[in-house]
Amino acid sequence: MNRPQHVTAGRYAPPAAGRELVAVSADGSRLHVEVHGADGAPAVVLSHGWTCSTAFWAAQIRELARDHRVIAYDQRGHGRSPAAGSYSTTALAADLVAVLEATLAPGERAVVAGHSMGGMTVMAAAGQPRFTEHAAAVLLCSTGSSRLVAEATVLPLRPGRARTRITRGLLGSPAPLGPVTPATRAVLKYATMGPGSAPERVEACARIVHACPAGVRRAWSQVLAGLDLDEGVARLTVPTAVIVGRDDRLTPVVHARGLAAALPHCVGLTELTGMGHMTPIEAPEAVSSALRELTSRYLTTRAAATTGTATSTATTAAAPPVATAPTAPTEKEKTQ
Repeated sequence: MNRPQHVTAGRYAPPAAGRELVAVSADGSRLHVEVHGADGAPAVVLSHGWTCSTAFWAAQIRELARDHRVIAYDQRGHGRSPAAGSYSTTALAADLVAVLEATLAPGERAVVAGHSMGGMTVMAAAGQPRFTEHAAAVLLCSTGSSRLVAEATVLPLRPGRARTRITRGLLGSPAPLGPVTPATRAVLKYATMGPGSAPERVEACARIVHACPAGVRRAWSQVLAGLDLDEGVARLTVPTAVIVGRDDRLTPVVHARGLAAALPHCVGLTELTGMGHMTPIEAPEAVSSALRELTSRYLTTRAAATTGTATSTATTAAAPPVATAPTAPTEKEKTQ
């Protein structure tokens, strides 16, 4: 009997898409794409992380689709996108570009958000003309551009070769994760979430992560282990906000601070106290609010400016940061 790949009730159950389509990447790989919300509304494109799926963005989709057009897709091998023969940062970039081309009109822009490997996808695509054509602003959630294994603190060991070697072996294990049980929930919570994460959030993450095929998980882990997208960060010239959990063990806060310092146009670094790696599920209001801020500042205003009803692009680009570090979660976020 197949296990459900996501929770089916509550705020983390993915809403039904308004429409679904298949985007075809440069190498012929087929990507499952969902579109939520009304045509013509400000567009947000969501790129999920390693071992996740479109279901990971359920809270953001539910909140933003009321007045945005939200586009989410399954990375190759994840969710309803078939496994492919090629796994690389080049493939990540090509897949994102294919989704943008399939869902946005020529010249139409969107705010693009990436979590973990999804953020790396954005960095890999940075500088490509078709990405630049469509990206008005970017949100990078819980991600990094290089030294992922060396900086990870999943293992309570001193930094060094031994920790790096063991972490690489652990994250790249070919063994299936098996069913979601109390023990596996506890392991996943420790490795990927803040210590105060509510059971419903842990369950939502566990269902999604355990549904990822072991072969796909291992193939992408090998790509991430050798990741070096520092040059991509330098090419990401659109306004970019960064958000991270201070208890993130997979991409610790040092990555977010490094990105904020290296980005050509960083518009804010938000550090969430008590949150781990799974920020869109752990702190849904904070992530959704950051996306709303970016669309109102860099997408809606720019679109209006072309009709002569708003300030110029230059004036918009000079706006203050989305958030200043550190930013703690609200009481609502802590108790949910």
